Amino acid sequence: MNNPFRMELNFWGVRGSIPTPAPENLGYGGNTTCLELRLADGSIVVIDGGTGARKLGLSLLQRFPGQSLDVSFLMTHFHWDHIQGIPFFAPLYSPANHVTFHSSKPPEETADILEGQMTNPYFPVRFDLLAAKREFVQISDRPLEDNRLSVHAFPLNHPQGASGFRLESQGAVVVHACDHEHGDPTLDRVLRENAEGADILVYDAQFTPEEYESKRGWGHSTWLEAIHVARDAKVKQLVLAHHDPSHSDEFLRNVLAQAREKFDNVVIAQEGLAIPL
Repeated sequence: MNNPFRMELNFWGVRGSIPTPAPENLGYGGNTTCLELRLADGSIVVIDGGTGARKLGLSLLQRFPGQSLDVSFLMTHFHWDHIQGIPFFAPLYSPANHVTFHSSKPPEETADILEGQMTNPYFPVRFDLLAAKREFVQISDRPLEDNRLSVHAFPLNHPQGASGFRLESQGAVVVHACDHEHGDPTLDRVLRENAEGADILVYDAQFTPEEYESKRGWGHSTWLEAIHVARDAKVKQLVLAHHDPSHSDEFLRNVLAQAREKFDNVVIAQEGLAIPL
């Protein structure tokens, strides 16, 4: 399948910490983190498997009926809000499909973590019994890089660690840096180096600057720091993501209005948002 774009970024889950299926949140969405990157040749790369992965999986089956799927997951880390949709990712239940999980951890550790959330009594189907062929790759040992896509992982400042990703295809660049807390000079520099000149930067804006004062050490950043990074790295478009469970649609609209006073090309991550490049 050839598409009229180099890459297209699609948002299936935009919330941090825990799903929030409340009426006041459904405009921007209540599912936890899951992004889909569609390449021009039809290849699919997924960033994180939060609860948004359920709807993504169903969409893939509808878009590619009867076809074998080869899906690559890039796992930023394994906190629950980033993995709890994986047991409901429908392509995992067909033997025709191949799903690869890339992370900073050794393959056997990644497998153990994903198996752990599906053991008795947490889930009725064991992870090792899923029909799809599953592969686990430590991205530092085998980078995801070919003539379609180059992915470079870099460390973020988050409890127990997390990875950011710089993804490049045909000259288009997307950088994902959620679950990052600003304030570590080395990691802040690494982030800016990897975000340099990106077409899209998806950045952790879970807190307002005022909220952050009582949330230091929680592993998240602010919309204002997102703007500082975007400016320093000369990013073309900024996407504020990983919304706090307490932030309603109205709250996020106010955040967006404040952010646009300081950076023109900024949007709020929203379920259903698609950005072609």
